[in-house]
Amino acid sequence: MNKQQLAAKIWESANQMRSKIEASEYKDYILGFIFYKYLSEQELKLLINDGWDEETLPLVTEEDQETVRYIQDRLGYFISYPNLFSTWIEHEKEFDVSNVREALSAFSRLISNTHRDVFDGIFETLETGLSKLGDSAQSQTKAIINLLQLIKDIPMDSKQDYDVLGFVYEYLIGMFAANAGKKAGEFYTPHEVSVLMSDLVANHLKDRKEIKIYDPTSGSGSLLLNIGESASRYLESKDRIQYYAQELKRNTYNLTRMNLIMRGIKPSNIFTRNADTLEDDWPPNETKLGMPLYVDAVVSNPPYSQKWDPEGKRNDPRYRRYGVAPKTKADYAFLLHDLYHIKPDGIMAIVLPHGVLFRGGEEGEIRKNLIENNNIDTIIGLPANIFYGTSIPTIIMLLRQKRENNDVLIVDSSKYFEKSGKSNVLRASDIKRIRDVVVSRKTIDKFSRTVSLEEIRANDYNLNIPRYVDSSEPTETWDLYASMYGGIPKSELSRFDVYWKNFPNLKKKLFNEKNDSYVSVKGNDLKQIFEEDSDIHSFKKAFYKESNSFESDLKQRLIEGMMEVDLNREEDDLGNLLFHKLKEFSLIDRYEAYQILDNHWKVILGDLENIQNESERALTKVDPNLVMKKKNGKDVETQEGWKGHIIPFELVERRYFTEEFKKIEQLEQHIYQIDNEIQEILENLDEEEKENLANEEGTQFVTSNLTNRIKELKKDKDDDELLKKLNEANKLLKEQKAIQKEIKTSKENIHAMTKDKLESLSIEEAKALVYEKWISPLMDQLIQIPQNVMEKLKKQLEQLEDKYSETLNDLDDQIHQTEQELAKMIDDLTGNEYDMKGLEAFKSLLGY
Repeated sequence: MNKQQLAAKIWESANQMRSKIEASEYKDYILGFIFYKYLSEQELKLLINDGWDEETLPLVTEEDQETVRYIQDRLGYFISYPNLFSTWIEHEKEFDVSNVREALSAFSRLISNTHRDVFDGIFETLETGLSKLGDSAQSQTKAIINLLQLIKDIPMDSKQDYDVLGFVYEYLIGMFAANAGKKAGEFYTPHEVSVLMSDLVANHLKDRKEIKIYDPTSGSGSLLLNIGESASRYLESKDRIQYYAQELKRNTYNLTRMNLIMRGIKPSNIFTRNADTLEDDWPPNETKLGMPLYVDAVVSNPPYSQKWDPEGKRNDPRYRRYGVAPKTKADYAFLLHDLYHIKPDGIMAIVLPHGVLFRGGEEGEIRKNLIENNNIDTIIGLPANIFYGTSIPTIIMLLRQKRENNDVLIVDSSKYFEKSGKSNVLRASDIKRIRDVVVSRKTIDKFSRTVSLEEIRANDYNLNIPRYVDSSEPTETWDLYASMYGGIPKSELSRFDVYWKNFPNLKKKLFNEKNDSYVSVKGNDLKQIFEEDSDIHSFKKAFYKESNSFESDLKQRLIEGMMEVDLNREEDDLGNLLFHKLKEFSLIDRYEAYQILDNHWKVILGDLENIQNESERALTKVDPNLVMKKKNGKDVETQEGWKGHIIPFELVERRYFTEEFKKIEQLEQHIYQIDNEIQEILENLDEEEKENLANEEGTQFVTSNLTNRIKELKKDKDDDELLKKLNEANKLLKEQKAIQKEIKTSKENIHAMTKDKLESLSIEEAKALVYEKWISPLMDQLIQIPQNVMEKLKKQLEQLEDKYSETLNDLDDQIHQTEQELAKMIDDLTGNEYDMKGLEAFKSLLGY
C-alpha cells in the first residue's frame, strides 16, 4: 500500500467514525494516536535492534530503571511494554480506555529532562479529550479500538518511514481543514502554497552548510517542514537544519511538535514555544537559546488583519525603525517581527492580504520605510479562493535585510490555478512558473515586472499589483472599415506574429492582399492548409524527435534505473530535462508540458516508493482486492479477487490474454443481439399481455410470469401464435442466461490466469508492463501538444474570419430586403377601416 492509498483509506474510515465529533476535534484524536504509535514503534525498533525478543520484551517496565534510563538517553522518553501501541493491538480484548489514560500519564512522567521542552504536554489535547469519544467508558473504549485498528497498518519499518507518515499527517490536516471551514483554515496553509514558499526560500539558502528556519505562527508546522525538505536537497545532511516554531494555540502548538518529531527531526534541532508572538517575542534571556533569535529564513502565514495591542510597542526593537501597525490590523506587526529575526543575508516569506500593498495611515508609513530601506524583494499575487475559510485574494511577500538591487519584482499569478471543488489550487506547473520568474527576475508580459524604486516613489509607495502588471484580457476592438466593407485588418493579424515567425509561408497561403491595410481569406479549409504546410510539418517533426529523445531518457532513468532514482529530486531533474529539450519551441508552453509530467509523476512516485522499499519483486506482487460491503447493516471489508501491487491486471490481460477477451467480446455481442430479439417480441405484444408479463417499467420479461403464461397457453390451446412468441422469448432468455454464466466463468478464469501470469513474470517482462503504465500514457499526451497548438491557431483564425465575414452593408441590404417583403405582405392583408389605416401608417414607417 503506497502512501496515497493509505491516506485515502484512513480518510474513508475516518469519515465513518466521526459523526458525533467535530472534524477539527477528531483530527486531534486520530493524529494523537498516530503520533503515539510512531513513538511506540521507535522504541520497539531500538529494543529489537539491541537483541530484545518476544520473551524478553514484556520485561521492559518502569521497574527496570537501567532500561528506562537507556531508552530515555536515546529517545528522550520511555514507554513500558504494557503501554506500547503494539501491545494494545495484541491484547485488544482486554483493552480499556483506562489503558490510554495510564499510558499517557506515565509518558509525561518518564520524559527525559533533556527532552522535556520537546515532549512535555504533547498529549494534553488527546488526554483531556478522551471523554468526548463516548458517553461511557465502554463507548469510549469502542471508539478508541476503532481508531487503533484504523491506523495500525501504517508502515514503520521502511526507509520511507518519515515520508509516509508525514504524507498521511499532512493529508489529514488538509482534508480536515477543507471540511471544517474557517476554524481549521486559521492555522492550515494549503500544501501547494507551502511548497511554493519553501522552494523560493530554499533556493536562496542553497549554498549554506547549515541553516536555521523559523515560523512565528507555526500552526501545523507544514511551512517549516516543507522548507526543511526543500533545503535538505542542497545540504549534506538534513540534521544540519534547526527548526524554530512559536504558536499561540495550545492544541496547534502540540501539533507543530508532533509533526516535527514524526518527520525524523532530532529533538536537539527542535525549538518550540507556546506563546503570543506579538506580545511575547523570544527574548535574549531564554535559557535554551541564550541570545536573540536570528535565523536564515522566516516563513509565516499569520491570521489576516487581526486586532492587536500596539500600546508601548514604539520602542520595541522589532518596530522602532519602521513604525507600529494600527490596532485594527496586525499584518505589518507580523511582517516586521519576521524581518527583525532574519540575519543580514537571510530571507523571509510571508502570506498577507492584498490590503497591505495600498492601505494608508500607519501602514502606508511602514510600507514607505520598508521600500526606502530596500527590504521588499518580491511580491507575488496569488489566485482568490486559495486558502480554506476565506475567499479574499492574498499575496506572498519576500523580504531581505540587505540586497544588491533596489527594484521590486511584482508577479501576478492570479490567473494560474485549477478549480478543485469550491477552492482554487496551484498546480505544479503554476508553482514552477512562479519560482522560475522569481529566480530569474524576468519581466514577462501580463505576468511579471521588475519595478524601479523611482517608479514606486512616483506612485506614492503604492504597491497595488495592477498598477505595475496588467494581467487583464485585452478589450475586444472592431475595425470600422472592415465592419463596413469586409476584409481582415492586418493590425489584428499582428497578434499571430509568433506563428508567422515559425511558419514563414503560412500567412501567404491563408490570405490575399486586399490593400495596404487589409487582407481577405483565400480558402475556408484551414485544416487542409495546415496539413500541407511544410513549415508545420518541420515543426511537428522536430518536436517528435525531442519527444522520442525524452522518452528514451525516461526509460533509462525510471525503468532501467528504478532502484537508484532519487525520489526527492527526480521530478525536478526530469522537469529541467524536459525544459531543455523544448527550449527551441517558442510556440510550446513548456509549463503545459511540465504539468503533464507532474500529473503522471504522482502515480510513478507512489509505485517507485513501493519498489525501492520492497525490491523489484514488488513488480510481480499481487494484493487482495478489498472492497467495503454491507453485512448485517455494517460496512465490512471483503475480498473480491486480486489486483496488481504495482502492475494493473488490465495491462497483463491486454498483453497476454487478448484472444480470451475477444471470445468474451463475441459472447457479449451475442447477448446484445439476443436482447434486441427479446425486446422486439415484448414490444409486439398487446398492452394487456405486456402488462402481465413485463416488469413495472415494461422493459424486461419477468421469467416466472412468462413461464406461468406459457403453461396456461399450452393448457388452453387457444392462441398458438402467442404461444409461439412466448416460447421463443423463453428460449432466448435461457440462452442469454447460459451465455452470461459462460462470460462470468471465462472472466474468473482469465482473472486467475492473470494472477498466475503476473506472479510468474520475469523482471524484464514486468518492466515492459510498467513502461506501459508509466511512460506510454505520459508520452501520448506530450506528443499531442503540437496538434493542440495548431487547433488553437485554427480556432482563433476562424473566429477572426467570422468577426468580419458579414459587413454592416450586408446587414443593411438584408434589412432593406426584409422591409420590401414585409411591405408586400401588408398589401395582401384585409381588415376594417381602422386596421387598414394602421397598416398604411406601418408601411410609411418602412418607407413604402
